[in-house]
Amino acid sequence: MNDRAFSSENDGAMKLARSFYIRSTALDAAHDLLGKVLVTDLNGDRTSAVILETEAYMGIPDRASHAHGGKRTARNKTMYDVGGMVYVYLCYGIHHLFNVVVGDVDDPQAVLIRAVHPVEGIAIMQQRRPTAETSTGGPGTLTQALGIRTTHDGLDLLGDAIWIEDRGIHVPKAKVMIGPRIGVDYAGEDALLPYRFRIAYSQLEWK
Repeated sequence: MNDRAFSSENDGAMKLARSFYIRSTALDAAHDLLGKVLVTDLNGDRTSAVILETEAYMGIPDRASHAHGGKRTARNKTMYDVGGMVYVYLCYGIHHLFNVVVGDVDDPQAVLIRAVHPVEGIAIMQQRRPTAETSTGGPGTLTQALGIRTTHDGLDLLGDAIWIEDRGIHVPKAKVMIGPRIGVDYAGEDALLPYRFRIAYSQLEWK
């Protein structure tokens, strides 16, 4: 593998289309987003990182989801938008957590991005977070490195501020680690569901 594949002038990069988000359930998207590249261009500062860990939240029937039982609040209203929207919420009053809304309108499914590997704009990330030169292994630290905040909640991933690209990275299925989500003990039996997907950066392959 070669980080030069992540040049900001990479001709092979393709922004994910609306169809990617609409056709997916959160479970499918959580797997398919591994190896994709999350890009931010905020106030002229461009950064990007490979997605290495995700969690699926299946909406109304999922007791770990903010939308369980059809709950609607000022915080979770973006989850009810069409797939391809940005859902960012504040956790413990400190951490800004970035989620990708998937599915159709009023089907509030989302994927939490839990870990990334920074590859572009690392100097900018280091200013935001001193240890950003290595894999960002937490959903709160990755948003800090990429500059994502709750003010970005409701943005469209087809826009020019935050988006996700396919840069031709192959994710070997045999290398993907699957297990229960983290920090959702309140969800009872649903806390044990295998809705968390991870892959090591070293296991990715370029097509």
